Amino acid sequence: MLANLFGPGAEAAEIAVPGRVNLIGEHIDYHNLAVLPMALQRRIRIAFRHRSDSRIRAASAGGFALREFDWTARLDPSPQGDWANYLKAAAQAVAGKWGPGRGIDAAVVSDLPPAAGLSSSSALLTAFTLALLRANGIRATFEELMEVLPEGEYFVGTRGGGMDHAAVLEARAGAALLIRFAPLSAGPVPVPAGWSFLVAHSLTHAEKSGALMAEYNSRRTAGARALRKLGFDSYAALIAAHDWDSLKGLTAQLNEEEARCCLHVAGESLRVHTAVRAMRAADADAFASALNDAHSSARDLLRISCPALDALVDAARAAGAPAARLTGAGFGGCAVIFCMAGERARIRAALMRGFYASRAGFDEAQHLIDAEPSAGALHL
Repeated sequence: MLANLFGPGAEAAEIAVPGRVNLIGEHIDYHNLAVLPMALQRRIRIAFRHRSDSRIRAASAGGFALREFDWTARLDPSPQGDWANYLKAAAQAVAGKWGPGRGIDAAVVSDLPPAAGLSSSSALLTAFTLALLRANGIRATFEELMEVLPEGEYFVGTRGGGMDHAAVLEARAGAALLIRFAPLSAGPVPVPAGWSFLVAHSLTHAEKSGALMAEYNSRRTAGARALRKLGFDSYAALIAAHDWDSLKGLTAQLNEEEARCCLHVAGESLRVHTAVRAMRAADADAFASALNDAHSSARDLLRISCPALDALVDAARAAGAPAARLTGAGFGGCAVIFCMAGERARIRAALMRGFYASRAGFDEAQHLIDAEPSAGALHL
């Protein structure tokens, strides 16, 4: 594809970066609280070759048109929603730490469904960053990448945290990844034998742009306002200082939105640690309970669910799944479904007969994924 797009040139190299599914810990990484995602076997791949000048050219087999620009220390964003912004974000992130360098010609292919809450945008940003670094002979550490990649998301306009980038870089095959922040650490939590996950699309797309980006960012700002009003400099300190009943009493000082966001953040943090303990002990009941409670909190407190996601979660549980919850930024996209390996095929079939049977646009290969815990880009 690279030669077809850009003609003959230098020898090509390839970068592969997986998507991720967040098992639990929604909308709390940007408050420096621990999360538990795992990488997927679905990936974004970039074939690229370096150029002798600073020009960056990229095209995608997925229908995204050719984009090109000169790599300078400061880049102006393209119109909101243009995929060029992720390319520019990567270039700006690299330039901010190492300076601009040689450009690349790049061809992007992906089997990750977009706008699904599976981190396709962060995987693209990460893959393009790694391609630019390799083309310029720079070997960045995990810690260095985690300095620049979240800043790259800010260029696009998303005020998120570092979970997605850490997961798609550092995940290990056969395990979820417990990511902690302030200070940063990431370590595998092996998935117990017999445990299994499905990722199911609600068929409501969650493009992180425009009004939905504003909704996403508003949850972060409401949570931050709540923290300031309560007189704490971190949610970790708030959670350490108060039990649940005491915390609920404190939120009487906040407006309704701030109180809901604060209670979600604190509760979700506690659920992450419950889920990690359950996974390490192979306690499926406790793990399922944490996931189900997480969906209730995302729906009722954070208010990031939607009717299609709630219907999908209900359908999965009715089919016999011990747990199902929305995953990712919310407002559409996917649910993660937890079940025993021997039940996954039956639950998949039940969803196809039930939830998906009456919904237009269903594509089994894109919308119902057996989620195998896979390695991140630094371990492929």
